[in-house]
Amino acid sequence: MIPEFGHFALIIAFCLSVVLCTVPLWGAWRGNATAMALAPNLALGMLVFSAISFACLTWAFMQDDFSVQVVANNSNSLLPAQYKFSAVWGNHEGSLLLWILILAVWTAAVALFSPQLPLVMLARVLAVMGFVAVGFLAFSLFTSNPFARLLPGIPADGQDLNPLLQDFGLIIHPPLLYMGYVGFSVAFAFAIAALLGGRLDAAWARWSRPWTNVAWAFLTLGIMLGSWWAYYELGWGGWWFWDPVENASFMPWLAGTALVHSLAATEKRGLFKSWTVLLAIFAFSLSLLGTFLVRSGVLTSVHAFATDPARGLFILVFLGIVVGGSLVLYALRAPAVRSRVGFAWLSRESLLLVNNVVFLVATLTVLFGTLFPLLMDALGQGKYSVGPPYFNAVFVPLMALLMPFMGIGPISRWKQDSVSRWRAELLVPAIATLVCAITLPLLYEGDYNVWVALAVLFAGWLVFGLLRDLGNKVRNASSIGAGLRRLAPSYWGMFTAHIGFAVAVIGVVLTSQYHIEHDLKMSPGDTDSLAGYDFRFVSVGQVRGPNYVADEAIFLVFRDGREIAEMAPQKRRYLASGDVLTEAAIDAGVFRDLFVAMGEPIGSDGAWAIRLHYKPFVRWIWGGPILMALGGFLTVADKRYRRQRSAARESNREGAVHAAQT
Repeated sequence: MIPEFGHFALIIAFCLSVVLCTVPLWGAWRGNATAMALAPNLALGMLVFSAISFACLTWAFMQDDFSVQVVANNSNSLLPAQYKFSAVWGNHEGSLLLWILILAVWTAAVALFSPQLPLVMLARVLAVMGFVAVGFLAFSLFTSNPFARLLPGIPADGQDLNPLLQDFGLIIHPPLLYMGYVGFSVAFAFAIAALLGGRLDAAWARWSRPWTNVAWAFLTLGIMLGSWWAYYELGWGGWWFWDPVENASFMPWLAGTALVHSLAATEKRGLFKSWTVLLAIFAFSLSLLGTFLVRSGVLTSVHAFATDPARGLFILVFLGIVVGGSLVLYALRAPAVRSRVGFAWLSRESLLLVNNVVFLVATLTVLFGTLFPLLMDALGQGKYSVGPPYFNAVFVPLMALLMPFMGIGPISRWKQDSVSRWRAELLVPAIATLVCAITLPLLYEGDYNVWVALAVLFAGWLVFGLLRDLGNKVRNASSIGAGLRRLAPSYWGMFTAHIGFAVAVIGVVLTSQYHIEHDLKMSPGDTDSLAGYDFRFVSVGQVRGPNYVADEAIFLVFRDGREIAEMAPQKRRYLASGDVLTEAAIDAGVFRDLFVAMGEPIGSDGAWAIRLHYKPFVRWIWGGPILMALGGFLTVADKRYRRQRSAARESNREGAVHAAQT
């Protein structure tokens, strides 16, 4: 009965979304305030019934209701409770329902926390988000019903959740990733609403920017957690492989990064208005593309549409409507609202433009590398593989090209600047950076590494440039503390995010260049030395978990004869599915990780295939994105996003209503 109740709630949510995407939009067109005023209540209603539906599916998983097909296929009575909960979205149908719930949360948040918006603008924004909800709710109800019953022949036990997904990472990684994916729907909705109303001004950018920054921050955290999860769970010690599933989330992040910077220019100077709208459309379109590619199975087989034509056709039609319709509206409206503000080539605006171009080119290169094998296979041209060599060859130089401009950007002036002023401001940072780039690689044992020197050069240039700009801003204050306190949260957000980018670059390059890996055969009693650490294989025995049995090895790690860690990697066999999974042991540190993973047993003398890793600075790869996300959240605390000026609001209302009526 509970699943049927959840299905009914999903139907009501669908009906509310249909009303949300039509009635307020009609009201904005006709200037009907009553119809427009319905939008916030409809958004809240959609959230309530989406949450009820999600709660009902969660109840089915927690109660082991194996009469529900998705529960029987993705859970088991032996599964620990926390993994039963995360199994709700560990499948296609459940993850789609999570997408719908998070979209309803964003829609309701816009309705509740946008009192400064003109009513006509709010109605249009919520209507656009309602249209997106209609597409996803229809997709769930008509092709991916999460409440479908498994009748007849209800199994006594379920098939179990994929062992790779039985991890803390699944509990937090997909929700955060979806918060970013879906969050870009807000930027998309603001862009479409602005095009419909013909008002692409600084006020539009100011309304849209905080939502975009928060979505970008969530997506940053989601990608970071996915990388961290793969590192410790898959047992191979890697943190990024340019896998199509990884790229599906990375492409919206790249486009979103360009959008965040473009919005800053639009808000501050009224520049790049048409370009900013196009980026908002592009970022959300890539979010839709990534979500559907992954959840439809296209990335694992281009013939997935043939095995499930209903889902495939729905995907193609919905993507075509969203992307095609948005671009048509953009083509019709953008020329009328293009920017007419000028700027010199030596200015902050030009540097932001370079930033946008580099990130867009990077996005397109990743998009091409991801879709090319799928397109060629679909056209019958054979199997192609595009992997790390291609992506590293095209992506790394683009980031190297970007970082010199990032170092100049914070100290640059709007409208016009000069090379002589840049030289005066950045001479000391340039000297300090050059000294660090030459000397720091010498501190590491072994040959001088040019790639590390370049990484230090670019990251140091960015950090010292930021510090110089910070010094300039607090120089005239009565004290350093007073100067720091008067800086706006948006400035601290930019500062923190750029520092995080530099930290991530250092982590990526140092880990890639200095990591050491040993793959070897070891028996209890054997010792292997790696990067100055001695790994002693002490013993191996069997342990039992809640739903698995495992062979567990014990390793003692020594440095200079002193024991520093005990590590216990496992080789698990899950009881319900029989799947075997490697559970690595990691001794983590700020400056290095020690990593031990078990392979397969070798022979009958108790020997095992063992993988040992020394990973310097690998935690910096994830520490950098955490700082970047923190920077995104900090910008939302800026006073100008919370200030509600009655006179300005009334002026905006009058202008918006006039635009709607004309």
